[in-house]
Amino acid sequence: MADRYLSFTATGPGRFLTRRLGLPQPAALTRWSPERPALDGGLRHLTAGRSGLDLAPVLARTGMGPAGSGRAAAVVLDATGVRDVEALAEVHAALHPVVRSVAPSGRVVVLGAPLDPADHHQAAAQQALEGFTRSLGKEIGRGRTVNLVRLTDAAAAESTLRFLLSPKSAYVSGQVIEVGTPQEAPPPDWDRPLAGRTALVTGAARGIGEAVAETLARDGARVVVLDVPQAEQDARRVADRLGGTALLLDVTSADAGARIAEALPDGLDLLIHNAGITRDRRLVNMPSERWISVLEVNLASVLRTTDALLKDGTLKRGGRVVATASIAGLAGNAGQTNYGASKAGVVGLVRSLAPRALAEHGVTVNAVAPGFIETRMTAAVPLFIREAGRRMNSLAQGGLPADVAETTAWLAHPASGAVNGQVVRVCGQSLLGA
Repeated sequence: MADRYLSFTATGPGRFLTRRLGLPQPAALTRWSPERPALDGGLRHLTAGRSGLDLAPVLARTGMGPAGSGRAAAVVLDATGVRDVEALAEVHAALHPVVRSVAPSGRVVVLGAPLDPADHHQAAAQQALEGFTRSLGKEIGRGRTVNLVRLTDAAAAESTLRFLLSPKSAYVSGQVIEVGTPQEAPPPDWDRPLAGRTALVTGAARGIGEAVAETLARDGARVVVLDVPQAEQDARRVADRLGGTALLLDVTSADAGARIAEALPDGLDLLIHNAGITRDRRLVNMPSERWISVLEVNLASVLRTTDALLKDGTLKRGGRVVATASIAGLAGNAGQTNYGASKAGVVGLVRSLAPRALAEHGVTVNAVAPGFIETRMTAAVPLFIREAGRRMNSLAQGGLPADVAETTAWLAHPASGAVNGQVVRVCGQSLLGA
């Protein structure tokens, strides 16, 4: 559904009126397209504290040249060496002169270090970076984003930096992403990194699931479009368009995992849990069937199928599990106790399973947590509630299914093996929750 307010604020009268009234002024975001695969402009690399990272080769491979003295499309601040309060002054000194010159829809990425449990001064200084980046994200404006990446190995963070420094991350802001040690060699082709891999996307006949399937296919994956039998026409349409296959089954059935394994005798590389439903009603008015149906689709089916496909080896080593959480599960939402519970459960699944799945099966487990995304479901929301959902984030607009899809594709990337156990919000830095 078109965002008429965003279009209005792009006009001269719209800019004047919204400024006079103190209303949000969203900027049109630069998103990835074949014609515009990279941000326009150069990169400025800054340092605060004493860093031992060799970032130059990784940043060079992003394809962004030095910004020089003009506007920068992106700024990367290496603050991994910040170990005390005094060094935090260098963060201010580095970014204060350049923030205003970051181009519209530009990127600021702050690099931090893991918190040292043996040094509370270092831990305090590094935790301070989180409050700093989240606050800067809320004030920087003009479609620009700010994120924090905690890392110890520059090469392990290459896929993450490529994502955050590209148009693919347009609706990801205010996030803290932890990158561990590298698990795999980078792909031979960064433009089609999923070539030769098989991806199963649940709930892929429409909406966000369809966008995820399309993006994974763009990146080279053979996509299996899973949806309920009632959605057969749409599922086959999507599968045919993407050169994939349709798999019609109810993911809540007890034998869903076995049926998926039977349909994929050569195994599976990417398991994308996107299927989900809402049955909104306040708890005092919610019958048990509304509670049970949401928990079954959104959480129980995710647990059962993941367990089954890991146990029988259908999900191969080097594989990826990406589940769909929601900001409703992180911050709560009136009328959605069932939905919020199910999506918070997905977060618990990720945090518990991720280290064990990696150690035992060589598989990473992460989640995306969408905020207000423009879909047919949100188009049916009453006008004033819909407008509030759109504006209550740092970018003052709703996201698109492609934003969730691009984040999913980054987590599914062969070079993202060092990203594990993360819940990344795709919400434009919603003002709800952390």
